[in-house]
Amino acid sequence: MSSLNFEDEKNNFREFYNEKHETLEAAKGAFIAIINSILADEYPISAVTGRVKDRDESIKKFALKYQSTLEEAQEEYEIKDHITDLIGLRVISLYESDVQKIKDVLAEEFEVIEITDKIKDIESKESSFGYKGLHVDLKLKNPRNTMREYSRYAEFRFEVQIRTIIQDAWSVLDHKIKYKKSIPLPLKRRINTLAALFELADREFYSIREKTIKAAEDEKEKAKTATPSENEALNVFSFLAIVDELFNGYDFHSYKADGFVSEILSYGDVTPSEFKSIIDNNFSYIEKYKKSIDETPTRKHAFNPYTELRHVLYQSDRTKYERALYDSQRKKFNEWSEENPQ
Repeated sequence: MSSLNFEDEKNNFREFYNEKHETLEAAKGAFIAIINSILADEYPISAVTGRVKDRDESIKKFALKYQSTLEEAQEEYEIKDHITDLIGLRVISLYESDVQKIKDVLAEEFEVIEITDKIKDIESKESSFGYKGLHVDLKLKNPRNTMREYSRYAEFRFEVQIRTIIQDAWSVLDHKIKYKKSIPLPLKRRINTLAALFELADREFYSIREKTIKAAEDEKEKAKTATPSENEALNVFSFLAIVDELFNGYDFHSYKADGFVSEILSYGDVTPSEFKSIIDNNFSYIEKYKKSIDETPTRKHAFNPYTELRHVLYQSDRTKYERALYDSQRKKFNEWSEENPQ
């Protein structure tokens, strides 16, 4: 029962917390799993993390934010009703443009109790910089709140903070800066400058992502409609534009493709048109070699696309691309090619 007796309500909250703590922890894990499954395929997420707020920290927060106001208004209370972030989750996205989109997805999947937009709060002030993020208070809604695996968590609201990696980094650092409110103006200006640099980094990170996507699309169009400039070195975008059609559906993984192109260029400069010519002239021959290996039971599925491309390079120039293959690979291929000349 609610009351105006703070000591009684502290004891009541401690009893509630101790009784529910195990269930709160389980609910936190369930909410993280749900959000991960909702966002995994659509948005690049760095992490979804969570915590159950400490019991005494919750009481302290209530005392600082709500106690005096409620008691002055003679409004009876229970502490648990005012700790909206007893279960707190954090969704760390890669790009600022995804923050609002993630909020919209969560709003479709959960009951929205309250939204606090700290992004608008900061951006609406001309000279203000600082912590940016979006806070959403949620609860399970039908049909999840009636499912056997989730129904025991239906009573709990939880707060989700949605922010980018850079916003999260600034938030952590910002909390470590002491005496921000009454420090001398030069120090306050330096803090604002630092916060502005973090904000600029967030925008540049997104801009670079957009430009890399456009560059990849441009290279695909070049590969279809025109011959690239002879002075243009092979890069990861032109490489992928050439090989994607050869290995339809294979995921080259950006970091692997990037490393592979760097390796190719370490053997000597090559333009996209030269690389395409190497592929056109040697790929079918290496396909025959691959099939001969696949027909050997002990060597089944020995080739992945990168291995095949290494053999293509080696076949095109056995001196220049000698190091593209291991010694054992070169020996076996050389033996086969002597018996099966191109």
